[in-house]
Amino acid sequence: MTRSELEHLIRAAGAIAKDREIVVIGSQAVLGEYPDAPPALLVSMEADVFPLHHPERADKIEGAIGEGSRFHEEFGYYAQGVGPSTATLPRGWRKRLVRVNNENTGGITGLCLDVHDLAISKYVAGREKDLVFTRVLVREQLIDKKKLLQRFAMTNVAPALRKLVSGRIERDFHLI
Repeated sequence: MTRSELEHLIRAAGAIAKDREIVVIGSQAVLGEYPDAPPALLVSMEADVFPLHHPERADKIEGAIGEGSRFHEEFGYYAQGVGPSTATLPRGWRKRLVRVNNENTGGITGLCLDVHDLAISKYVAGREKDLVFTRVLVREQLIDKKKLLQRFAMTNVAPALRKLVSGRIERDFHLI
């Protein structure tokens, strides 16, 4: 997905949900902070989104421009309607959202996760595709280890998971 495609999804999601602010929490949130992110981070053709003021309308987004929709067939990318609790995020993440608002978003503002908050959510989820994503973030020097560890300290996870995630972070930074 490209930045312009994400902007298109933000515009469409806002119109469908009748909400002027759309939160982007999946991997494509990287496009908020890094509009020209490395191609290895842009392999997903979906953006995980929810309307900030009406999160209950995420299903409407999914139905209209989700996977398998006419929108998806026509453009080759789609939105997945999610909820605010879909990702495990550090305290204060809402204050750090990166705003995407330009002529392409049609008056709708996209609110993308800060890249460090995004990385934490990926480390916690721990699926293979998430760990590939975090390795690229580290290799491309798009995240700072010290800031990442500060954010992780602000994240509520069980002790066993905390140890696992700490190991994942250390391994990624050791590889560079």
